[in-house]
Amino acid sequence: METSESTASLGPSSPFSEELWEAIGPTYTAILDHPFITGLVDGTLPHDAFRHFVVQDSHYLRDYARALALCAAKSPTEDDVRAFARDAVNAVAAEQEMHSEFMYQLGGSAEEAEKLPVAPTTRAYTSYLLATVYGGSFLDGLAAVLPCYWIYARVGEALLAKSSPDPLYAQWIAAYGDPAFQKVVRRVVNLTDRTGADSTPRQRAVALAHFVTTARYEWMFWDASWRQESWPV
Repeated sequence: METSESTASLGPSSPFSEELWEAIGPTYTAILDHPFITGLVDGTLPHDAFRHFVVQDSHYLRDYARALALCAAKSPTEDDVRAFARDAVNAVAAEQEMHSEFMYQLGGSAEEAEKLPVAPTTRAYTSYLLATVYGGSFLDGLAAVLPCYWIYARVGEALLAKSSPDPLYAQWIAAYGDPAFQKVVRRVVNLTDRTGADSTPRQRAVALAHFVTTARYEWMFWDASWRQESWPV
């Protein structure tokens, strides 16, 4: 029997976010098991590795803010436009405030971090992110930026009960386990479900592929900091 266009366009029977999270289950488990993350909790992570992370995260967040601004421009409602624009501003504020404080505690400065080169994984991740948000649909862009929201929230939530004997790492964990941040992430996940429900199966499949890719980049980002990655040539 032929499937009508209206039937083919029906949304999924369960929230799209469930399908997305299920698709990255092994990646999320690998993130929690990574020595960078376990080192945050037990305090054994070398400060040089955390410093690498802070520097690269500063570079990353500048382009992430641009990606969020593009999501704002493509958003379907005025409320969504305002919310993504606010998130873009907050991403820059985080780079300026939290990372400046971390660099100070590590014996450096925000100005120093800005002068250090963008590492290969950071460059690859932000290039993919911006290309997807620029060239894809709103759902594609939403799926591409979502792992940075969602994985950080889940990691922060998982680590909050454990905290860390290192005050620097405890401060980082508290920032992402904070209820205010969790509320922001729930808003974006709910928007993803609404947008996914109004999309075709093909559109959701494309968006899911972007989500899986940027989730893998999240693991790679922490791994690059653990290895203190630099350009080989």
